[in-house]
Amino acid sequence: MDTVNNEMKKNNSFIQTLILPFYTILNIIVFALKGFKALFYDLWIIIFNSLSYRLDRIYQTTKETSLNENDDIYERTKKMKKKKVYHYSDKTLANLEKKKAELLEDLQKAGATRSKEPHIYLFKVKDTRNGRIFTGTMPGFSKLDINSFLLNEGYEVYSITTNSWLDMLYHKTSFFGNRRMNTKDLIFWLTQLATYLKAGLTLNDSIKILTGQIKGDSSRERAFQSISYELTLGEPFSVALEKQGDMFPALLINMIKAAEASGTLIETLEDMANYYTEVNTTKKEMISAMTYPAIITVFALGVVIFILIYVVPKFTKIYDNFGAEINGFTQFIIDASQFLKNNIVLILLIIFLIVLVIIILYRSVKLFRTYFQVLLMHIPIVKDVIIYKELTIFSKTFASLLKNNVFITESVGILSKITNNEIYKAILYRTINNIIKGEKISEAFADHWAVPDVAYFMIVTGESTGRLAEMMQKVSEYYQEMHRSIVNNLKAFIEPIMISFLAVVVGGIIIAVIVPMFNIYSMIK
Repeated sequence: MDTVNNEMKKNNSFIQTLILPFYTILNIIVFALKGFKALFYDLWIIIFNSLSYRLDRIYQTTKETSLNENDDIYERTKKMKKKKVYHYSDKTLANLEKKKAELLEDLQKAGATRSKEPHIYLFKVKDTRNGRIFTGTMPGFSKLDINSFLLNEGYEVYSITTNSWLDMLYHKTSFFGNRRMNTKDLIFWLTQLATYLKAGLTLNDSIKILTGQIKGDSSRERAFQSISYELTLGEPFSVALEKQGDMFPALLINMIKAAEASGTLIETLEDMANYYTEVNTTKKEMISAMTYPAIITVFALGVVIFILIYVVPKFTKIYDNFGAEINGFTQFIIDASQFLKNNIVLILLIIFLIVLVIIILYRSVKLFRTYFQVLLMHIPIVKDVIIYKELTIFSKTFASLLKNNVFITESVGILSKITNNEIYKAILYRTINNIIKGEKISEAFADHWAVPDVAYFMIVTGESTGRLAEMMQKVSEYYQEMHRSIVNNLKAFIEPIMISFLAVVVGGIIIAVIVPMFNIYSMIK
């Protein structure tokens, strides 16, 4: 038994002796891996978390500081603009209340009577939102209507009066009347109005918002108030615009009238905004084409006049002192210089009067305007610029009218108002006569020197296919591109021409002045 036990102990001792090194090595490997993990992973995780925490704290502190600073800046800037408080004396308020009582009494009697023609009413009100008391004017048919409108706008009304002097001062044909909106403002107005209507606002509310955006322009503010007033009375939008005189173009009014009948007001407003944008672009290109040569011409004339008045006389004295021999060309330059120097004021006055007479005759005498336009339209290059511009505006407008289902007779009448060119007006009047006689529209454009063959055949094609509106749109696009191209070519063409002209004229004057100097040099030598 003891022997067996001894053998077992020996065996266990042998096994332990054999396994122990492997176990030790395994433990060493495990602890080594744990050490590597602690050194190269856990330590960097701890460092990263520590840095991240510190960065996060810095970020949060900076963010809170920045927000607090921004809040402080906001509060300081907000407090800088103080709300104006209006104070009025007790005597002023008592007088206003007295006028208000008189107005209420008048509104129950004569003030409720509506006139057949609109009159200009002068009113005094208080804005209930800020307490400001002010006066204003607006057209209307009775004091009662004006009072109802002002009350609806949030004003406390004190007085409403009218007389013949107000009608005369603020009538649409007077100096103080509503002036025509320029194309830039009209584009903005149409775009904003279409946007408000698409957003779901009513037409009257949209007009009121636009009225608030034009503070400072009393004429337009009064016109927009009048439009809102007409809409309040139930008048159509086109009628409200038409009652503003010449402020809005006849084309826009008729387009809106057709849109009201078809229920496409928003689309029409957007189309008209695009139309006037394109028209404005065409006009800008035309002005740009004329501005550059005008500046170069003025500069060239200024240089020539300066040389003749101030430079040439200096050399003339030298010629006289040395008795130089002067040729015919030099003598001509000297005589021109002397004449210009002695009569410069008279020459400028005559030029001014001639230009003024031409402008007056052009604006007031139809026959003179017609012949002047015919003359311009027969000058090379200039004629193409004018014809392409007129055809672009005519065809674009005609296409818009036809697309919006405006009657042909009304369309041609509107077209005759959008151009000041008497040649094209005559063509349009002939078109109206052809329509009355039952003839084709294209007959008025046939074999006319102011209508290119391409435009004529495109109109004929549109008539024969029943797609006149689409064809007129293509005509406008074609000639708009032609106009843009010729304007760019004109700029490139005029620059070397004017530079060459300036070089030849100035160079000729300089040569004429210098040649006698060589004679003087020869005499001295």
